[in-house]
Amino acid sequence: MSLTESSMEVEHDRSGATVVLHRVDQATPMVRPSRPRAAAEQGAGRWAWAVPGALIAVAALALSVRLWRLDAVGFNSDEAVYAGQAASLAGNPNYSELFPVFRAHPMLFQAVLSPFFRSGEVDVAGRVVVAVFGVATVLAVYLLGARLYSRPVGVVAALFLAVMPYHVIVTRQVLLDGPMVLFATLTLYCLVRFVQGQQLLWYVAAGGMLGATMLTKETSIVLAGGVYAFLALTPTVKRPVRISVLALAAMAVVFATHPISQALAGRSATGRSYLVWQLFRRPNHSMSFYLETVPGAMGLLLVAAAACGLWWLRRQRSWRETLLVSWVAAPVVFFQLWPVKGFQYLLPVAGPVAVLAARALVGLPLPARLRRYRLPWAGRLENAEPFHVARSVRALRIAAIAAVTLSLLVPSWKAVNQADNATFLAGSGGVPGGREAGRWLAANTPEGSVVLTLGPSMANIMQYYGHRRSYGLSVSPNPLHRNPSYDPLPNPDWWLRHNDLQYVVWDSFSAQRSKFFAERLMVLVRRYHGRVVHTEYVERTSSSGTRVPVPVIIIYEVRP
Repeated sequence: MSLTESSMEVEHDRSGATVVLHRVDQATPMVRPSRPRAAAEQGAGRWAWAVPGALIAVAALALSVRLWRLDAVGFNSDEAVYAGQAASLAGNPNYSELFPVFRAHPMLFQAVLSPFFRSGEVDVAGRVVVAVFGVATVLAVYLLGARLYSRPVGVVAALFLAVMPYHVIVTRQVLLDGPMVLFATLTLYCLVRFVQGQQLLWYVAAGGMLGATMLTKETSIVLAGGVYAFLALTPTVKRPVRISVLALAAMAVVFATHPISQALAGRSATGRSYLVWQLFRRPNHSMSFYLETVPGAMGLLLVAAAACGLWWLRRQRSWRETLLVSWVAAPVVFFQLWPVKGFQYLLPVAGPVAVLAARALVGLPLPARLRRYRLPWAGRLENAEPFHVARSVRALRIAAIAAVTLSLLVPSWKAVNQADNATFLAGSGGVPGGREAGRWLAANTPEGSVVLTLGPSMANIMQYYGHRRSYGLSVSPNPLHRNPSYDPLPNPDWWLRHNDLQYVVWDSFSAQRSKFFAERLMVLVRRYHGRVVHTEYVERTSSSGTRVPVPVIIIYEVRP
């Protein structure tokens, strides 16, 4: 049959590209029952107004999971540093002498936090701000999924991110990574709008938003590699040199506020010292660290759905999948090769993986006898679709989505209710007993007391909650092997002998990482007549099944 004897039914996606649905033969017109089509159109209309309600429910779920028992455990070391910076920036007298404003990272997030840290000791308010950033990221993932594929994909992707343990855990802490991922997701959204509409404004907006992402945490510059990989692998996307220069200029102008502010404050050397330290840092985890921790935190079923969807929907492959995979690959490859690894470093990949998993499950392949049918709410309507088949299709896909959601929600709920863990992984939550030990120091030791801790992590916590100057025994005197923000004690024995250190804090978390310094600390405690003045415990289940208290922080008073 020639083209003159047939016609095409088409639809247009948001980029204006024409997508052929199916051919209708003019010689043999197709008769469609009115009732199924009317019912299908009615279902599509219901879905249109149901989207706001679904998003409100997803956002409420996301906020609930992130706020539940938010103050059960105090800050970890990184949280104490960022909160201390915000407090110093706000002029809080409790922290101005203990936490310098300029340390390692840019100050965008700390500036946002600072109004909440003007006075007193604050921790929960800072975490609430980050939780709000997390919920905003969930909504941004909906926008991304809806723009790339469809509203159902957007809603399902937002649902997955709302309960993903990886994202939930990090956005319950005062860390830079939660806000950074929001700006990264908006960068990706702006890039998608540029590809679909080829409008200069969206390309420049993508550059500016990437600058804001870097201004939140400078390591997010690796995402520029994902953008470059996508443009290199997608020659059909027009990218004039002048427009690219404007986008790069927008990124540079936004990020330039960080080095300029450092220069005006006379702290440019701090940024240079931090860069040198990062380049020469020793590995802190094995090469298999991310493989062992991140897929489980992200959800094994979710990761499997995203990966399998790339295969079973390969015939529908387009620039969209290239963009998402490139965005995921850039940080994964970089941080896998980078010797220093952190639990939260790969958080920018959470949103794209959620979108890929949602795409896979909304377009889940059906059994052969049902393959010719489509869900009314999945976007495309098939002729003469029986109601019982539509219900079967819907039940199959909803069951798959529910299974993945449940596999994410259960570990998230366990994580937010677990406040008595005797082990600790940096970036995975607060430090049990740290807040209570610090407050004990503030209430029971003279002002001006100086504390020696096992490592700088516990020193940060003691300074934040105890308001006492603290030094880490394990801080190296070699500037190439220590964070420039930390002051070393080359001869702690001399300090103790001259009564310049009055208290020593041992903690099980640092002791597990460095047995050498743990033994060295206890030698000093015994040599200078240390006596236990306070102990923090957490309950742990023994081999017999009973709950027993385990000491996690011990404070010693020492004297020459």
